[in-house]
Amino acid sequence: MKGRLIWISFSTIYRREVRRFMRIWPQTLVPPVITMSLYFVIFGSLIGRRIGDMGGYPYIEFVVPGLIMMSVITNSYANVVSSFYSAKFQRSVEELLVSPTPNWVIMAGYVLGGVSRGLMVGLIVTLVAMFFTSLTVEHVFVTVAIVFLTAVLFSLAGFINAIFANSFDAISIIPTFVLTPLTYLGGVFYSIDLLSPFWQGLSKLNPVLYMVNSFRYGILGVSDINVVGAFFGVLVFIALLASWAIYLMSHGKRLRH
Repeated sequence: MKGRLIWISFSTIYRREVRRFMRIWPQTLVPPVITMSLYFVIFGSLIGRRIGDMGGYPYIEFVVPGLIMMSVITNSYANVVSSFYSAKFQRSVEELLVSPTPNWVIMAGYVLGGVSRGLMVGLIVTLVAMFFTSLTVEHVFVTVAIVFLTAVLFSLAGFINAIFANSFDAISIIPTFVLTPLTYLGGVFYSIDLLSPFWQGLSKLNPVLYMVNSFRYGILGVSDINVVGAFFGVLVFIALLASWAIYLMSHGKRLRH
């Protein structure tokens, strides 16, 4: 396909994805903001006063970057997995597959749609967080880059989950039994310095830990891990998941409901 036709295909898929979650914004944008606001109230204003400082910062300031990242992760993932599986279920994805649109363009349209929702929710949560604490960004490039790459990574994960899913129940298995434990044990609410050496080593096997701490480093300037290594790891995972997704699409595996 020529460049102009590729752009038309990509922009059409992307605009449809954005319109889809904006059309039902009370279901896609409002609930996560309410959930995060409750976290701010409970862990920040109530429990946080008793915990005191963590990492040299008041507890509410320490957890805010993790909560923002958690909202980006869950919404990026949820948007793509639900949208692409719905396309499989309705068999509209077959029309895309038989069209001259390259597989990578289809994937990019869905993934960027998930990224847009994740970043939009993250921005709204950040604005809500300003009512509970004052945020200053120490490293702007690190903050923007890691949140964008994280949204891309989990959008790709949602895309692959949708390819393998064979029912609407199946698309909730990974978020419930994998994504939720990883985010809650990914240093959102605590510093791994509080853990014993054994549990610190175990925690470092959790990829979410590196994303949360890189984002915290961008905002607060503190981190439990090596930020450069975290960026490298995220880029490697993105490359692997994108390659896997293209492979699955090119072989037509599990794409027909």
